[in-house]
Amino acid sequence: MNNTESKRKPYVREMKKDWWLKNAFYTGYMIREGTSIFVSIYAVVLMWGLMRLVQGQEAFNGWLESLQSPIAILFHVIALAACLFHAKTWFALAPKAMRIFRGEDLVPEKPIVIVQYVALAVVSLLVLIIVA
Repeated sequence: MNNTESKRKPYVREMKKDWWLKNAFYTGYMIREGTSIFVSIYAVVLMWGLMRLVQGQEAFNGWLESLQSPIAILFHVIALAACLFHAKTWFALAPKAMRIFRGEDLVPEKPIVIVQYVALAVVSLLVLIIVA
């Protein structure tokens, strides 16, 4: 029997738009997911730059000049903050998603998080050395 034949009304749980603001865990989750919007837009900006690079020196220089506007600089500052927050929260989640055992014992969360920060610092330093 389907709902059109039934006399009963189905239960529809009311869900308010601000449900995620009532719990700190959900608020953090939604903010972390929201930062991915800035990460995605930044990826598009970089791909646009690659497209301009393929089109030649003049097109690439025009793209570089467009990045020097105050709006572009403000976006890059916001995107950097969003990326750092996103990375910090994912580093904190990694030990929960990737449970590593040493024999029968579970490796504590703190060393896993520290190794990620060290790896981030090493990779960032290598990129700076290569670019400079």
